[in-house]
Amino acid sequence: MNPRFEEVKTEASAAITEEDLRSVYTGIIHEDGRHEYYFGNDTEEAAELREAAAIQLGMLLRVLADRSDSSVDELTTLAAERAEQMELR
Repeated sequence: MNPRFEEVKTEASAAITEEDLRSVYTGIIHEDGRHEYYFGNDTEEAAELREAAAIQLGMLLRVLADRSDSSVDELTTLAAERAEQMELR
């Protein structure tokens, strides 16, 4: 296991309870393959939701591209394929 993983989980748990959040996304993948995702915003305006989603996706893609030795384009294509297969709950 990645030794930094426990630290990141602890940091994320603390950060998600902060008062001044505008948008929150948490994606969880369990060892048994189950997926959970939570996405919330303090607005329902379409333009603001698109901007928050773009920022969230951009942050995630940038970090994953750097750490997985993949390009942003490769990950974007793969993520779009997976997104088409997911069901919202």
